[in-house]
Amino acid sequence: MKKTLLLALSVLFIFKLEAQNLKPYILAGYSTQSISEVKKEVKQKLKTEGFKISGSYNPLSSNKKIVIAVSDNNLISAVKKTGGFRGFALALRVALTEENGKIMISYTNPEYWGRAYFQKQWKQIASLYSNVDSKFKNALSGYMGENFVPFGSKDGLSAGSLKKYHYMFGMPYFEDNVKLKEFSDYGTAIATIEKNLNSKSIPAKKVYSVFLNDKKIALYGIGLTGKDGEKLFMPKIDVSSPKHTAFLPYELLIVDNKAYMLHGRFRIALSFPDLSMGQFMKIVSTPGYIEDTFKALCK
Repeated sequence: MKKTLLLALSVLFIFKLEAQNLKPYILAGYSTQSISEVKKEVKQKLKTEGFKISGSYNPLSSNKKIVIAVSDNNLISAVKKTGGFRGFALALRVALTEENGKIMISYTNPEYWGRAYFQKQWKQIASLYSNVDSKFKNALSGYMGENFVPFGSKDGLSAGSLKKYHYMFGMPYFEDNVKLKEFSDYGTAIATIEKNLNSKSIPAKKVYSVFLNDKKIALYGIGLTGKDGEKLFMPKIDVSSPKHTAFLPYELLIVDNKAYMLHGRFRIALSFPDLSMGQFMKIVSTPGYIEDTFKALCK
């Protein structure tokens, strides 16, 4: 009888964990050091824990915001197991945001983004994402304030909702990504995008790149530096606190000889799941702007 009761309680506990809603970001804590000091410290902590720093930049060209993109062997293994468009999961992001005289340290919630990108394949790679979650907590522990607080949505999204996420009826799903261009081969795709990023003629900045050449998959994180880019659309949607700085940068994915991006009405909605339709209408041109910019990078 006692064993049966314990088993029932264990099952109930697991069910509650599964049923717990997820939010897109996690606030690790805050620091009163300068943002440059926190950047140096956070990068070293991440490296010590085994993360690879793929790149960093100042979103919105602001000296009060920094995003550090990271990858690691768990993320790489997850993508290698599943391939294709799951390449969008090759990097996660840590953000430093100066607010009210403090530096807020936040990062993308691994399980939230993992479930949204891997969907029905989540169970195959769940243990790898559990490792990533533990590594973030080890790396970013010890900061002031309440630690590891999920944010970015009032109520969050269930695991089931993330598996088939879309903002509302008629809006795109994960698989409704935008094909930017088909190249002659994988090498030509990379060479073309690198050349255009280096040309400085397009309002876009390479923040990071992660390559799985044996799978012919490459992920680029690209800052949108033009007048209609981050400086224009972020202040219209990133209105709550803590800020959703780790939403950026936007990604371009090469799979074999084709380049893709996540549809703006999926990627933005996933990053800001509580956006009202009124707020969405304020950035109605943004998905098209991102697509046009990325297509220019592929010419």
